[in-house]
Amino acid sequence: MYAVVKAGGKQYRVEEGQRLDVELVGTDGDVELQPVLFVDGDDVLATPSELGDVTVRARVVGESKGPKIEGFTYKAKANQRRRWGHRQRYSTIEITGITKK
Repeated sequence: MYAVVKAGGKQYRVEEGQRLDVELVGTDGDVELQPVLFVDGDDVLATPSELGDVTVRARVVGESKGPKIEGFTYKAKANQRRRWGHRQRYSTIEITGITKK
């Protein structure tokens, strides 16, 4: 049994007990993720009316940071330059349960 969930504008294939990094979730503790697809053997649920009975629960385990991205922009002959960097923050979550009512 597995599900495809939507978190932070991306979709992830998850199973119970799996840990994954998603974009930063604002809460500590339990989180309920929005399912997009649910597969249990030959039973496949994909429409919004069918997925109303499916819940995917996760627990926030910790936070981590992605790789540092550095950039540099400049305009020639204008003495204009800018150096910038970015490091994405992620929440590490563990899937605690996938249930169908």
